[in-house]
Amino acid sequence: MLERVKHLVADEEGQGMAEYGLILALVAVVAAAALTPLGTGIKAKFNEVVTKLGGTPAP
Repeated sequence: MLERVKHLVADEEGQGMAEYGLILALVAVVAAAALTPLGTGIKAKFNEVVTKLGGTPAP
C-alpha cells in the first residue's frame, strides 16, 4: 500500500512539472507576440528621430 501511495505522489509531481512547462511555454509565446509589434514601433520612432536630426535611418 505504501509503495502505491509513493507511486501516486511521484506521478502527480511529474504532472505538476509538465503543467508548469506548458504555462511557461504559453507565457513565452504571448510575450514574443506582444513584443514583436512593440519592437517595430520603437524602431520606427527611432528612425523618425534620426531622420529629423539629419542622419541615416537604420535598415
